[in-house]
Amino acid sequence: MFNIARANAAVPLTPGSLDDANQNHKRLAQFSVSEAWTGDFSSGMLRLGEWSAMLHGLTAQECGLLGLIRCYDAKDRSHILELFEQAATLCSSFCFSTTIIMPNGFRQPLFCMGESNGLEEKFSGSMVGVFVFPRFKLEGAKQITTAPRSFSRAKDAVAF
Repeated sequence: MFNIARANAAVPLTPGSLDDANQNHKRLAQFSVSEAWTGDFSSGMLRLGEWSAMLHGLTAQECGLLGLIRCYDAKDRSHILELFEQAATLCSSFCFSTTIIMPNGFRQPLFCMGESNGLEEKFSGSMVGVFVFPRFKLEGAKQITTAPRSFSRAKDAVAF
């Protein structure tokens, strides 16, 4: 799934949809780990949370787009790169799904939703989004168990 739409063409929010009482955080956490990310067009850098950086195989929470997508399934990389490039030139909402291929051979499904904004000035603007890592039990893999306490110890907190 690869999709991009103009931000102003997106479906409007349903009244009350952002009300925290309408959210089921426990159910979401039962089936996935989710984490926000941001991107800054002026620097070209993406800022990920601890889980996202760890699951992408990164040693730091900031990276460039090519560093981010290098672990994605090879057949998806060009589509995802194209989505980000389109979103960087036109305020857009976008989503994609892929699989992270880890060095040990395990595969982690990934869903990403985001939007770009503030593109009125050259070399300005930003992206915001969320990564959702389903807790699917894959062949030969273990589920995510506990949250990392610090980024430096994050690799020790998850067993796949």
